[in-house]
Amino acid sequence: MQSLRVAKRFCGPPTSANGGYFAGLVATLSPHTLSVRLKAPPPLDTDLLVTEAKDGRLEVRHGDTVIGEGSPATLDLHVAPPPHYKDAVEASRNYAGFGRHWFPTCFVCGTHRTRGDGLCIYAGEVPGNPIVAAPWTPDASLDGGDGSVRAEFMSAALDCPGYFALTRGDRVMLLAQFTVQLERPVRVDEPCIVIGWPISSNGRKHEAGTALFGGGGELCGRARAMWVEPRGAS
Repeated sequence: MQSLRVAKRFCGPPTSANGGYFAGLVATLSPHTLSVRLKAPPPLDTDLLVTEAKDGRLEVRHGDTVIGEGSPATLDLHVAPPPHYKDAVEASRNYAGFGRHWFPTCFVCGTHRTRGDGLCIYAGEVPGNPIVAAPWTPDASLDGGDGSVRAEFMSAALDCPGYFALTRGDRVMLLAQFTVQLERPVRVDEPCIVIGWPISSNGRKHEAGTALFGGGGELCGRARAMWVEPRGAS
């Protein structure tokens, strides 16, 4: 039996964890690639109990409430080549969150965060390309102790660009399921590129893919996400 705790710094909405960070934190407890399903908003600064089944599934609880479930999975996701770094920089100038942002204090994409506090990944549309893209240079606060960025922060970086690939920010959507596969750690101060693209939409449910590339353009991580529009959201 294990436990995990999400510090207030790593919020998505103001009172709950960023979904990609939470999923990444759960995934660090398993040797498998996990598909993490978020069943309730993960609370902040709260000890959460993690139990493991014989088949490798993880369940995260807060009291009687199931917060999330992680199941061993295989990620089948084709990733297109990244744009040039300068094109990712230009795309970030088109970031929809600069005009309207539902959660401006989000650890990953919030416009009220600064480098060293948030990730400041502002993915915007790439002209002539069906993706959004952003540059990202990880700061020293993300260091795992050896100069490499910790896995949960790489997972977080792969979260919000998927949302902005699906909408210009005019809809509230929450991360419902996240499957991440990391290829190699990125380094602190390494100039990276993050991209996102839409996969499918069905009613209130929408799927997106994301990918993280290192300074040499090599694929360092990828993810498939299911986003859900809450009933009654406007």
